[in-house]
Amino acid sequence: MSELATGTSFTHIEFPHVGKRVLRLGLAGNYGLQTSDIQHAADQGVGFWLWSPHFKKTTPVLKQLLRREPERHVVAAYTGTWGTLVTAGQARRGAEKALRILGVDQIDILLVGWLGRVSRLTPAIQDELMRLKEEGKARVIGTSIHDRIRAGKLASDSILDAFMIRYNAKHPGAEQDIFPHLEQRRPGIIAYTATSWRQLLRPIKGIAMPAWPGGASGGETPPPLTGPLCYRYCLTSPHVNVVLTGPKTRDQLDQNLAALEAGPLSADEEAWVREYGRRVKAKKRLPFV
Repeated sequence: MSELATGTSFTHIEFPHVGKRVLRLGLAGNYGLQTSDIQHAADQGVGFWLWSPHFKKTTPVLKQLLRREPERHVVAAYTGTWGTLVTAGQARRGAEKALRILGVDQIDILLVGWLGRVSRLTPAIQDELMRLKEEGKARVIGTSIHDRIRAGKLASDSILDAFMIRYNAKHPGAEQDIFPHLEQRRPGIIAYTATSWRQLLRPIKGIAMPAWPGGASGGETPPPLTGPLCYRYCLTSPHVNVVLTGPKTRDQLDQNLAALEAGPLSADEEAWVREYGRRVKAKKRLPFV
């Protein structure tokens, strides 16, 4: 691994600027898991949680975990809306609402809005976010962001110390637009959509690939890819701190956690997955890029 990944194993990391060591597979529990499944995830070692007040099945377990073992869990909480962060007041109200619901004094990572090409991050909003940090209500200020070019600039110079970005074998553009800008400040990187909204898991006509170099994976020889392979691809990058998974069932959760036991992809496996993602993208494009 590169120098950027110092102190990181394939399975665990001390998340940058937070100071807590967690499993590198984090959970976004809003896709079908029940409250008992959230507890199961925690029992299996999951300690990084993407959360908003809308994740009602996650909240009861997360409150208990934070009360009993706060040092073992990192919460990345949304403030504002899933779209543009509108005002400084919205940032504060969202943060204080998260503190109330979770019953804590501090949010580990406060994620602001969804910064696109035209989303505002005005001086007033930044000042309010910094006040929340100075008051101890947020340990780290971050953002979920889809605009890679803007993310690269913000990674180089901004108040933001965590970035939730799209990264997978079909969309590896962060390797050119974001990762080269991490060295100076070393913000935390949270990857999502490892399966490209499951497109990498579905057979697509007209895609031919050479033999898989790693033997059977998940009981089958790809293509298409398996969930564990998609997560291993992301986790193999030394620039990615945590990859989010959003399983619908406990079985899917357990399969994804098994990716950690398999370890990083070999160079041949990574090249194969990368080429498969390239061919999927050429064959089937999303309505937005």
